[in-house]
Amino acid sequence: MNASVAIAAIARGEITYLRERLLAEPPSISLTPTRSDYDLNPGLRPVPRELAPAAVLLPIIARTEPTILFTRRTPHLSRHAGQVSFPGGRLHADDPSLVTTALRETEEETGIGAEFIQVAGFLDGYETGTGFAILPVVGLLRDGFVLAPDPDEVEEAFEVPLAFLLDPANRERHSMEWQGRVREFYAFNYGSHYIWGATAGILVNFADRLQTE
Repeated sequence: MNASVAIAAIARGEITYLRERLLAEPPSISLTPTRSDYDLNPGLRPVPRELAPAAVLLPIIARTEPTILFTRRTPHLSRHAGQVSFPGGRLHADDPSLVTTALRETEEETGIGAEFIQVAGFLDGYETGTGFAILPVVGLLRDGFVLAPDPDEVEEAFEVPLAFLLDPANRERHSMEWQGRVREFYAFNYGSHYIWGATAGILVNFADRLQTE
């Protein structure tokens, strides 16, 4: 499937196009991830372990030129400080589902309420090296939302064109040494924004599904 077809369909707000290519039902809260930080590093995979459930929203803004909304975490946070991410976080005890988690965290972090988000479907569960099992929830943002980022969690919110993220030429593979071992990971460089790690891995899964016949 040509990327331009996917972009045109999303620009028209054709949620059916997305639903045909995404998982229709979310996994249970105790999801077993099929994608992970170890896809490029199979030799580093740990022994089976208990993972903390979490969820993120992959927010698509269906403009003439569709974009995806990202946040940059504030530098003082204890986890992933300063990194680019999707809105989201860990499951709370009173969250009835991981979809609720994604929508709640999105509103807390960006000010975008659930009434502005149309859930289109789900990506494969993603295991992070830090011990989380993440459900990526794909949603279309409708017109009228107003960004009000929480300054305690979000340094900035910004958009990246969907066309840039679907172009294979922009999908990079980088490596770094961590805890004495070399680890590979996906990355995207967009202007001053460096998108890597789990966020980039989820984007790769999204791009692959979106362009599947």
